[in-house]
Amino acid sequence: MSAVEVNFDGLVGPTHNYAGLSYGNQASQQNRANPANPRAAALQGLEKMRVLSDLGVPQAVLPPQERPALATLRRLGFSGSDARIIAAAYQQAPRVFAACCSASAMWTANAATVSPSADSTDGRVHFTPANLVNKFHRSLEPETTSAILEAVFADPEIFAHHPPLPANNAFGDEGAANHTRLCGAYGDPGVELFVYGKRAFDDGTVSPRRYPARQTREASEAIARLHGLSPDRTVFVQQHPDAIDAGVFHNDVVAVGNTNLLFYHGQAFHDESRLLQDLERALAPTPLETVRIDPEQVSLDDAVSSYLFNSQLVDLGTEGTALIVPGECEAVPAVLDCLDWLRSGENAIRRVEVLDLRESMQNGGGPACLRLRVVLSPHELSAMAPGVRFDPGLHDRLKDWVQRHYRDRVTEADLCDPALLMESRTALDELSRILGLGAIYPFQREG
Repeated sequence: MSAVEVNFDGLVGPTHNYAGLSYGNQASQQNRANPANPRAAALQGLEKMRVLSDLGVPQAVLPPQERPALATLRRLGFSGSDARIIAAAYQQAPRVFAACCSASAMWTANAATVSPSADSTDGRVHFTPANLVNKFHRSLEPETTSAILEAVFADPEIFAHHPPLPANNAFGDEGAANHTRLCGAYGDPGVELFVYGKRAFDDGTVSPRRYPARQTREASEAIARLHGLSPDRTVFVQQHPDAIDAGVFHNDVVAVGNTNLLFYHGQAFHDESRLLQDLERALAPTPLETVRIDPEQVSLDDAVSSYLFNSQLVDLGTEGTALIVPGECEAVPAVLDCLDWLRSGENAIRRVEVLDLRESMQNGGGPACLRLRVVLSPHELSAMAPGVRFDPGLHDRLKDWVQRHYRDRVTEADLCDPALLMESRTALDELSRILGLGAIYPFQREG
């Protein structure tokens, strides 16, 4: 067996809600205060994993994080019993409390940047958890993300784990949502593409004017150094500032790549022609294939509302490349026309699969947000924690687990219910046993 690309999907957490925490993410803000359905959200995510697994795509699972984040609330001056902390925080600082209840770790594309052993100088798979400093609720994730990744990929001779970059906007890092890897075969040395929104130490950068640029070039360069990447096979490009201002908070909202194919919007990159030249040179002798969607065909607004590009490109072997898109794409006429063209066989994409991810989409995350890609050789795959590998048996166990533990309605007001914390802890304690990951949560270690 040759190297494979494993999609690690994040399970949606029990506190999934619409608190509108992510400025710059239009869906997040537009759906603020609407009731959410954590049970449906988790089941939709599991169904996505099942569909991809049935297509032959290697799948695995990453667990959600504990919320509310009581340790953070204690650091912010709340004290007493868990129930007292929750009540006081909800009453005195409701928006801070909502941030500490976010289930945003479900979007594992932001969990880390991963470089396979074929790209690194020491021949190990490298992981750097994203610091996610641009949004407070997401900045709470890296510590537990590190613990989970170290539990799943435990052998230090095979896997290298780096701490998150310094928690400062100068090194703002959003993980794999601004990173993609192009290659011939997965086990061959690849080209790692880093997309940044600004230079932190260069005032001459053309910057967005409406929404913040979350990823810095300095952060991307630091990760490339940490992972031991070859400069000849590493490409940096600035995200188009107009795209950020249109609501493209991460580059994976307007571009996605897999093997030697890049599917992207014509306004995704600040210097598109130079990027293509750099990619062609770095990828040679493997040819670069592109599917470019012209802004006149699909506007940035339509790309953002449909999440056409926040899709997954997956390799189906002899059947070619498939595009996994959310159902919202069929509700936008220009995007629906684009899907019909993609299905026509006149481009490198051979198949389009449409999935229902409504609960995630209403909070601003599509198929690409929900997965972290990890290329593994057979030896590396065998060293991974076996309990996280997705198969029909795990699907059934997780489906039953969700139906027993998750509520079907959560609003911001429900987050202060102390029973929700106990329900979540009970669920996560059982989940860590199902996945065989041990004590990965603070409450497990404290107990």
